[in-house]
This record gives sequence, C-alpha cells and structure tokens, in this order.
Amino acid sequence: MRWFRRRRKSAEGSLDRAADNDDTRHLEEFARSRRGVEAFVEPPTTMTATTVVFVAHDGEWTRRRVRDADAAHALARKLAIPAYDAQVVGYPQRMRDWNRKNGGRSS
Repeated sequence: MRWFRRRRKSAEGSLDRAADNDDTRHLEEFARSRRGVEAFVEPPTTMTATTVVFVAHDGEWTRRRVRDADAAHALARKLAIPAYDAQVVGYPQRMRDWNRKNGGRSS
C-alpha cells in the first residue's frame, strides 16, 4: 500500500481533473431551467482548474470546471447570459443570501 501518492497535474497545471462534456451539459441545463442566470468565471489555482459559477435570479448556484476562461465566456455567449470575472466583480449578494438560507449547498 502506498501512503503518499503523487497527483499528476492536469493540462491546466492544476491537481484537479480536466473539464468534460458532463460539466458543460450540467451548466447548460442549469441555465436553461432557471431564470436570470449569470456566469462568474474563476481563475485556475494550483489545486483546481478554471471553474465557472452560474448564479440564478434567486441566488441558487452551481460550479463546474471549464477548459479555460475563454471557454467559460464562450459558453455564456452561447447561452445568452452575462459573464463576469469573479476576481474583479466578486459574487452577488443573492448568492450569499441563498447560501445562508440553504446551508451553503449548491447544485
């Protein structure tokens, strides 16, 4: 048994798995089944790949991996929803309110 295993870095340089079609399908379904959805693109870190958070009008949210920031913005354009860089604008108050009401669980 190996106690310490080295995790391999993904193509993005993170230790996380790469985005896949299931991630994209989930985001598309979330955006199509809720109103007032906005996208907040999160930069990659050493532990995670680039992610995007979709936030609905009531604050419900979901986070999934994307290939890169350009892919996140392209998906938002395809879905006709606004996209923002989370590092620049932060997250909407309605998301924090939803977290407080629902114990911070996302879909």
